[in-house]
This record gives sequence, structure tokens and C-alpha cells, in this order.
Amino acid sequence: MSLKNMRKSPENETKRARFKRLASLRTNEVLKRLKILGNCANRGVYEYKEDEIKKIFSTIENKVRETKARFHFPGHKKFKL
Repeated sequence: MSLKNMRKSPENETKRARFKRLASLRTNEVLKRLKILGNCANRGVYEYKEDEIKKIFSTIENKVRETKARFHFPGHKKFKL
């Protein structure tokens, strides 16, 4: 099965199957991008300061926390009297 076919949602796909399919694809994409970011650590090719590295990983860590929280607190309930 090609990647293009894996991204198509079968008409009778369950919510659970759709989650597993998409979560796997998206997680692997994040991991691939992190590996590529790690290539920037090569001081023979790149020059960077410690504060820049802290800023990069602080931003990534904040987004990971926000995303994780969405799984534990999935919706914002509207205020109602």
C-alpha cells in the first residue's frame, strides 16, 4: 500500500482505526522532522548559541505540553448559566 493510499480514509473506517492510522503517520512525521532538526547540532557545519538552542527546545516542549493536554482535556466547554 502506498503512502498516498494510506492517507485516504476508507468509507467504512472506524474512529479507532482512523485514529491509529493518522496518529502513526503524524507521529512518524514529527520524529522524522526532529531527526532532521538534530542535524543542525553539527558544529562543523553550523554555528549557534546556547540561548538559541534553549529557545528552540523551549518552544518545542511547550507545544508538546499543549498538544498532550488536548488529549486529557479535549474540549473547551462553553460557560452556561
